[in-house]
Amino acid sequence: MPLTDHIAQKLELLPDSPGCYIMKDENQEILYVGKAKVLKNRVRSYFHGVHDNKTTKLVSNIQDFEFIKTSTEKEALLLEINLIKKHRPPFNIMFMDDKMYPYIEVTKEPVFQVRIARKVTNRKNDYYGPYPVSTYAYDMVKLINRLFPIRKCRSMPKQACLYYHMHQCQGYCVKEVDPEETAKLRNKITRFLKGNTKEILDELQEQMMAASEALNFEKAGELRDEIKSINYIIEKQTIDFSSKENFDVFGWYETNGYISFQGFFIREGKLLERNMSITPIYEDAQEAFISYILQFYQTNMVPSVIYVAKGTNAEILQDALNVKVQIAKRGEKKKLTDLVTKNAREAHEQKFKLVYKKDRELEMATMHLGRIFGKQIHTVELFDNSHISGAYNVSGLVVFKNGKPDKRQYRKYQLGEYKGDTESMKEVVYRRYFRLLKEDKPMPDLLLVDGGIQQVHAARQILNDLDLNVTLAGLVKDDKHNTRGLLLENGVEEPLDKEDPLFFLLTRMQDEVHRFAITYHKQLRSRGMTKSVLDDIPGIGPGRKKKIRSQYPSMKKMKEATVEDFESLLPKATAALLYQRLHEKDGKDSKKLNKTDESKINIQKANEENKVSEDGNELSSINDNISDNLMNDADEAIESDVLDEEGQNFHKESDSESDSWDDGRFDPITGELIE
Repeated sequence: MPLTDHIAQKLELLPDSPGCYIMKDENQEILYVGKAKVLKNRVRSYFHGVHDNKTTKLVSNIQDFEFIKTSTEKEALLLEINLIKKHRPPFNIMFMDDKMYPYIEVTKEPVFQVRIARKVTNRKNDYYGPYPVSTYAYDMVKLINRLFPIRKCRSMPKQACLYYHMHQCQGYCVKEVDPEETAKLRNKITRFLKGNTKEILDELQEQMMAASEALNFEKAGELRDEIKSINYIIEKQTIDFSSKENFDVFGWYETNGYISFQGFFIREGKLLERNMSITPIYEDAQEAFISYILQFYQTNMVPSVIYVAKGTNAEILQDALNVKVQIAKRGEKKKLTDLVTKNAREAHEQKFKLVYKKDRELEMATMHLGRIFGKQIHTVELFDNSHISGAYNVSGLVVFKNGKPDKRQYRKYQLGEYKGDTESMKEVVYRRYFRLLKEDKPMPDLLLVDGGIQQVHAARQILNDLDLNVTLAGLVKDDKHNTRGLLLENGVEEPLDKEDPLFFLLTRMQDEVHRFAITYHKQLRSRGMTKSVLDDIPGIGPGRKKKIRSQYPSMKKMKEATVEDFESLLPKATAALLYQRLHEKDGKDSKKLNKTDESKINIQKANEENKVSEDGNELSSINDNISDNLMNDADEAIESDVLDEEGQNFHKESDSESDSWDDGRFDPITGELIE
């Protein structure tokens, strides 16, 4: 690509020290994060010389870059991993979308539990794993809970549960159990998880024969099934080493612009499972391999030893992970390392054609989309609304980047009173793009609405009001509710061949946005069936609700409480509102809450949320004007209830659960308060 003056000037500023570099596109979005021993040499190499197709694609999108100096190469490596995890650049190797493999956790409580854990949160407990195939871990936990009469309940109940009556628990909640007996059970389970199954199998075999001799064939059959279950699980551990060590082995194979990783996890001398990943590569294969391993141990336990393939920079991995990293040179470890690399190659050859075909089809689909609209299309946003007879009116937004769903950008919207499909579309489009304007974030290359020409015109009206020139189209369906084609703004339908890759891409997009919106609608509808009077009161969130329910377990006791009683748990204005809502139907206090009272509560909430941080910097400012304050509250409500597809919050939520516009609701177009 031709070197711009801006990039040429920045290249002159690069130091001869280690650090990280961040490549950006024209919208200042991060494309790639890398590390370098010498920043000047590494970054300049991108803009000089000949590259392969994959690197050329990355370089063609680079419009700017930044760099961060570090003292050592180790610091640069750790910084790179943290930046990748934070920004998730599209051209970086990503480990399974931050997937966390399950572990089997044995707690250290006096009355212990055996359960599945996705995160290693308590180092005092014992963890066994990881298990890349999660069903293996779940099967093992189910088997242990059937075989041993241990505690099953997360929180100790006040009376014996069904497990006690089924003789699957010793009733720790209702009687004292000998601690020595519990300790013996724990030790037996620990030995079982470490692979010593012979002891348990012998016991079950004896019990089965005794039951059979006593003509208790039903019991004997149950014991026979338990023995089969144990044998089925241990059969999966195909490799058994003479030494009972815990270690991991990693290998890789790269060709044709793709790289495959393979990992074996050995615990107590047995191969638990293996994991495999194939992905496009835009960087040096060795650097990608090191990055992959470091990302893997960001979410998984580090064993005592890690073995890697020949040629890997074991020293830098050892410094970064603070654990022994070795390249095996002889013996069974060397054979295992060679086996991992061989598996990576075989898996690569098996899956490469399929992965390449999918990537090629995505590329063809995005190119076709670009030809239709006369420009490059990288980011596509889609809206779909869902309601049932106007109730639980919601909307879902999904985002696709280069043909792939970006689930971190998914958003859910709880809409106001239902007035029609076009009005709902106007509201959600306004809320989305007003916020992007407010936060100075880039707009999508294409906005698709799930609907006909009326929906398209409704969205265009709002975009015009916001003075936005965003390319817009609709997705139309046939009489069988299947995707039929693209509807342009001029009302012309762009026909699509059902064998066209673009047709399959748009179908996936439409199915995904429909699934996302209707799932959120069902969640709200389910939640509404168990709605509490506390849900409608501004200023009462999950924490305060829990305190109130603990103090007043029934509605009768809550109604008997005075305002002063509530003030011990809540701010004065919120306590007064709660008391008023509880007694409105009884006629004891029928005075309606006026706008000023509502405003006071919103201001009080804002004051609580906008405290000064420890370093003395204000987190945000509070407007003195009541109407401005209310508008700010409404703006926060715009996406304060929003979660991405993985369930992570991207906007700070207030203490209130009332994220919808049920109290103090605003018209999304005029900004006026709706009574």
